[in-house]
Amino acid sequence: MKQEIRLKVNGQAYTFEVEPWQTLLEVLRENLKLIKTKEGCGVGECGSCAVIMNRKAVNSCLVLAVDADGKEILTAEGLAEDVEYHPFNEALIGQGSMRASSEPPGSKSQHEFFTFCHVCPGHCSVKAIVEDGKVVDIVPDRESGLPNELCPVKKGRFSIPEVLYHPDRLKYPQKRVGARGEGKWERISWDEALNTIAQKLLTLKETYGPESVAFGLGEPKGLEFAFAQRLASVFGTPNVVTPGWCCGIPSGMASTLTYGWNCVPDEEHPPRLMVLWATNNNHTSGGIRRETFERAIDSGAKLIVVDPRKIDVASFSDLWIRLRPGSDGALALGLLKVIVEEKLYDKEFVDGWCIGLDALEKELKTFSMKKVEEVTWVSEEKIREFARLYASIKPATIQWGNALDTSTTAFPGAKAVAILRAITGNLNIPGGEMFLTPAPYLRPGKFFLLSKFPRDRERAVGGEFKLAVRSAFIPPHAFVNSVLTGQPYRIRAGLFLLTNPILSYPDSKKTFEAFMKLDFTVVSELFMTPTAALADILLPAAWGMEHEELGYWPGWYEEIRAYPKLIDPPGEAWADTKWLNELAKRLGLGEYFWESDEEALDDMLKPSGFTYEDMKRKRVLHSKREYKKHDYRTPSGKVEIYSKTASDFGYSPLPYWKEVSILPRLTDEYPLLMTNAKEDVYMLTGYKHVASLRNMKPEPLAEMHPETAKKMGLKEGELIYIETEKGKIMQRLALDDTLDPRIVVTSFGWWFPEERSTLYGWAKSNINVLTRSEPPYDPGIGTVDLRGIPCKVYSAGG
Repeated sequence: MKQEIRLKVNGQAYTFEVEPWQTLLEVLRENLKLIKTKEGCGVGECGSCAVIMNRKAVNSCLVLAVDADGKEILTAEGLAEDVEYHPFNEALIGQGSMRASSEPPGSKSQHEFFTFCHVCPGHCSVKAIVEDGKVVDIVPDRESGLPNELCPVKKGRFSIPEVLYHPDRLKYPQKRVGARGEGKWERISWDEALNTIAQKLLTLKETYGPESVAFGLGEPKGLEFAFAQRLASVFGTPNVVTPGWCCGIPSGMASTLTYGWNCVPDEEHPPRLMVLWATNNNHTSGGIRRETFERAIDSGAKLIVVDPRKIDVASFSDLWIRLRPGSDGALALGLLKVIVEEKLYDKEFVDGWCIGLDALEKELKTFSMKKVEEVTWVSEEKIREFARLYASIKPATIQWGNALDTSTTAFPGAKAVAILRAITGNLNIPGGEMFLTPAPYLRPGKFFLLSKFPRDRERAVGGEFKLAVRSAFIPPHAFVNSVLTGQPYRIRAGLFLLTNPILSYPDSKKTFEAFMKLDFTVVSELFMTPTAALADILLPAAWGMEHEELGYWPGWYEEIRAYPKLIDPPGEAWADTKWLNELAKRLGLGEYFWESDEEALDDMLKPSGFTYEDMKRKRVLHSKREYKKHDYRTPSGKVEIYSKTASDFGYSPLPYWKEVSILPRLTDEYPLLMTNAKEDVYMLTGYKHVASLRNMKPEPLAEMHPETAKKMGLKEGELIYIETEKGKIMQRLALDDTLDPRIVVTSFGWWFPEERSTLYGWAKSNINVLTRSEPPYDPGIGTVDLRGIPCKVYSAGG
């Protein structure tokens, strides 16, 4: 039963009707759109939701709205307009309370260094506080003018000092002396480790060919990804597994094959309409920075959010599109149908600079809006409202997230979105989306030496995925199937860094079997993980701030940053670039590498005319932001709605309804759809060791609608099984009445460092136990469905 409350917020009186369970934070964000008061950890640890209530600092996420009745509230928005969000919220946190030191601030000699957070792709500019050779805090850099608004949960600020000095860090090279996975290790020297690796790889190369060795890489932090790709090139193996199969490449290549470039939102001029499609700018920086997003909202921009969950930005959006997981391509085609058939597109632009509209018009007549509604679970009325808003308000921008890359129809779905941007005239206009000229540094493909040592598609496992091999990777299932079946030949060894495949590859049980069958495995890691536990040689990795480094990722920013060394790594930990450089020499490939890995930093910067020492002072080389009007690097020189080039990679030239509308069917046995969302607190599969992060989210949660749970006899807080045709896992039930009753939202990347006896609980709550690695696949890249998977849910009895 709702209750009336009265609040005075930033000097203005308001009356609201609220539910008994609503928090003060929800009222401030949903009713008043006070977006600088952030939804963060939800347990009062991060301070991002802090406000002043009757002259006392409180966490608004922990205050019920009914308990705030009659109170006077001051938020960040109530301060002078030129005051940022950070100083206000952080001023409400006890001095030194976030420091990784028991010593009070100022009690020891202190040094401050400007650098960048290296935990997620946002790479926020920070100031590291170093005392007695230890990093004790990471604070926003408010002096340089670089993007600095840390994520609300402050996962970088919390995790970096803890990881740097964590007692469980790997400190010395080790070799396995017991059975694989038994946990018996012997400490060895770096010389022994590298000589052993080199000898094994050379023997395999001579006996079975260089393709018998694979590399497994994760998201780049610095140049380690580039060093590993370079080593793979000169060694001669085309078999390099990267996240490209499910992250960035499907959507990026769809844009490139449509207008010759990838594009990013214009950060300098606010749009009048923003579409956040499967991304949450409050918690991630995937294109539109938090600062840019807030400026746009403050200037009156409209907001459309596309997500199966009512994420916090959806709470203050003008339109929330709650679509079926995996139906993004069908929704995009539905939007195109409305815009094209109602002639809402930019006719002058389309007539002069697009080819293929006639073919698109013909395709859009093959399905009805009623069919779009059935497939997407979004009403025709809402789809039409979405289309009309996007087509009529300019400039507009669509910021898409990773979910669009994680299905077998990722490419046609992303191409449909790319067409939306183009035909509405939102490319290369102020406030729209723009093509960037990269900063002057050595391009990654050149660093990989792909021109001199091109990847041989005929020798690659998964060579049928033409776009993948051209992009210098293979999908993980191609690697796993090769190890297990010997087809087309058997991969016998793997070197893995920046990655935890037992958790991150689809079909984890099959991945585990493949790792158990490999003849030789090398893993470089910060901590012991389920994957590291299966290694033959285990190498201790130095982390960010522990070595000199350049970072160029994420690639869509087209910039490069300097990460200076601030402290020494623990024990004998080495930077990945260092051991890869030394390994290359032992493999007889030293002519393609350097005497010292740090020499590569200067070579990377040669096009700019700067040295690495110059770069440490400059900090970042930005891409050139310009409006490249009609600079379309396609065969026709125009926007290719219909792309013949796409056919060369196994794709249809147009996004076809018959492709994007075929989704898994719900059955009596599997009546729900499983999906997942990026963790707010963690970065992918990492940092489960970090106490401050585990305090915020101690265990994996599976979210369902209360009515669905009630029908199944389930209660909030109990442990439940989520089961698909591939297997079952266990997570704790949380209820959310904003979800569609037909879905369950699971937590990704979970394992348990404390559970050593079960190989760190890799199969307990890991959602990739539930995903498949069998066909169908994306034809060019090999992506499988990672969302929208039929499942059933039942009590685990706890």
